Amino acid sequence: MEINQLCTEAFEIATSKGWHDEPREMGTVLALIHSEVSEALEADRKGDEENFVEELADVCIRVFDLCGSKGIDLEKAILEKMEKNKGRSYKHGGKAY
Repeated sequence: MEINQLCTEAFEIATSKGWHDEPREMGTVLALIHSEVSEALEADRKGDEENFVEELADVCIRVFDLCGSKGIDLEKAILEKMEKNKGRSYKHGGKAY
């Protein structure tokens, strides 16, 4: 299955479960994505590999749902960004991490 198909399916599933019955502001949607990242962090801190992987999947599902709801071509955006990253210098940005 392609990335954009996953976006469509994630949006359809979320819609069927009532998560799009009322509009949400973008800040809320992004906070929900962030909460899944935080849950992955906590799973990693506890050494819970199974839950860590599941939480990473939740991060993707939330991003896919967002893209599906907005008609964003995520696959194209990822490919373009990866190509751009190829041209960046080693540890670009001068940051420690």
